[in-house]
Amino acid sequence: QVQLVESGGGLVQAGGSLRLSCAASGTIFSFNAAGWYRQRPGRQRELVAVITSGGSVNYGDSVKGRFTISRDNAKNTVSAKNTVSLQMNSLKPEDTAVYYCNQNLKLLGNYWGQGTQVTVSS
Repeated sequence: QVQLVESGGGLVQAGGSLRLSCAASGTIFSFNAAGWYRQRPGRQRELVAVITSGGSVNYGDSVKGRFTISRDNAKNTVSAKNTVSLQMNSLKPEDTAVYYCNQNLKLLGNYWGQGTQVTVSS
């Protein structure tokens, strides 16, 4: 059974940094694309960042220049290739949200993580 396991959320002061990671388990297939979305209180889920298997990246306007999405290419293993990280710098109170990992896995389709809370205090 495929699962996306997220880690790294928490509480941080404004201006601080956090790093989120998302690992896909239960599959030998890598992803076509993987990304992070967030849902802020009272708002719809929105794109934060996405990366394709070819390395192309795209960011939501509100996080450009502050967040970086990456894939673990250092190790040539399936688990490493299915691990996606989001480095969040210069965090603002408006970044407070539940962050969800999404991976579109080859031959298997779309999967979501359970969500991880990020809270930025002012």
